[in-house]
Amino acid sequence: MTAAAAPADPSGWRFHRGVLLLAVGLTAIRLLAAGVIHLTEDEAYYRLWAQHLQLGYFDHPPMIAWWIRAGEVLAGDTALGVRLLPALASGVTTWFIADLALRLGARTRTAFRAALWYNATLTVCVGGMLATPDAPASLFWTIALWCLAHFWEKGRTAWWLAAGLAAGLAVLSKYSGLFLAPGVLLWLLVIPGGPGELRRPGPWEGALLAIFVFAPNVVWNSDHHWITFLKQFGRVAPHAAAPVHVAEFVITQFLLLTPLIAIYAVQGVRQGWRERAQSGAVHLMLPIATSAPFAVYMLIHALHDRVQGHWPVPLFGALAICAAVAAERSEGARLGRIAARLAPVAGLGLGAAMLILMAAPGPPLFGGADPSLALRGWPRFSRDVEALRVATGAAWVGTQSYGASAQLTLAGGVTAPVLQLIERDRYWRADTPRPDFARPGLVVDISRRLKRIDVLRCFTSVAPAGELGRAGGVGRNQRYSAFLVSGPRRDVWTEGCPAEISPGVWR
Repeated sequence: MTAAAAPADPSGWRFHRGVLLLAVGLTAIRLLAAGVIHLTEDEAYYRLWAQHLQLGYFDHPPMIAWWIRAGEVLAGDTALGVRLLPALASGVTTWFIADLALRLGARTRTAFRAALWYNATLTVCVGGMLATPDAPASLFWTIALWCLAHFWEKGRTAWWLAAGLAAGLAVLSKYSGLFLAPGVLLWLLVIPGGPGELRRPGPWEGALLAIFVFAPNVVWNSDHHWITFLKQFGRVAPHAAAPVHVAEFVITQFLLLTPLIAIYAVQGVRQGWRERAQSGAVHLMLPIATSAPFAVYMLIHALHDRVQGHWPVPLFGALAICAAVAAERSEGARLGRIAARLAPVAGLGLGAAMLILMAAPGPPLFGGADPSLALRGWPRFSRDVEALRVATGAAWVGTQSYGASAQLTLAGGVTAPVLQLIERDRYWRADTPRPDFARPGLVVDISRRLKRIDVLRCFTSVAPAGELGRAGGVGRNQRYSAFLVSGPRRDVWTEGCPAEISPGVWR
């Protein structure tokens, strides 16, 4: 295979020192934020996973649970412990993106810019510390590309095995890692000399290693009625057409990348395609081709359902590299130089403001429009739930959503058993105490989705027990209803309550 012209000093100490300082500085900020910002509902839920280590879970493969447990061993069962490895991983990913850009033939200044711009995207700037499956998925996805760049540069078959290992770990983090395989195949088909590589053992050995690494999760699913596969791959099945989600997806990612970086990224993709066969050009087809299958899938998915804003984050490193390369070419003009300097400002500035807002104590600063409302008021709310439970004589507390259940457990104010009443396959019944369903329970959840008529489908007696507010009750997701229930109509502990009772309820 033909490699692009390598930089004169790819291991230059000044470049790597600069990238290291950038990564360490941003990681220090993330660790500080990680320790003072309350966990999101998803993070509180994944924290429960870490208390019961498995080879798979209802929603995702197991990597994030393993990471959280490791962080808690080092920093305790705290917000910092939960987020320790994800925050560190963002710094490591930053370094790999810079070095990957360098290996692809970019100048050191451009490679540093790629690392900076990756962190300037809102998804990474604000979410780079969060303990979600995207953190390990992004790291291992980037490492897989970095290994492929090493192979492309040096031609050593061992890098295929390294790439396969990283790809397998990416899939153990999130099933979106499966799109790496068709992405690598596409890359080999479109670059000069690539098809011939498919006749050699390297790519296939790497693929076999990836399958071997991922196999334990497959075995676990086979022993658990394929619950994760059914949960995640069930999204693939098309529903009623709703192409409005395509526009929503494109606009959302345009804003999350930040507008200038998004524009440069599109230009970089076009540039990489035009120059794919040019000797000496930056080899952008590696990040472009490996990203394409996942990007196409999300566009197809958006034809019938919403694409969550964080789903594309494993691709942000590739897009940052494309954007940085395109920006280098535009700097010949004065306007281009100004735009390139302004590109990261919006993301870093707005991201910093968001982190400060999330960390600020006290009541919501912007009332019902405060974007940090989902994080606020949980300790006080759990104490209010406990007081109501004691006053009504309930022996246990039930919720409709996994997030509310996880947050009440995390806050620690409720001393009775807390359980989500639906989707019981999320939990480990053999390892947790069974509530006394012969005694009344208190069912609490957001008022707009918790209705007495629906709770009656699961319990013979349902009586209103009061209304509660969280974070001042200023938004519709901060107002909660409570019902005193008794007489379960089914085995709530094993089967749970019906998951689909009426539209928008119990889901």
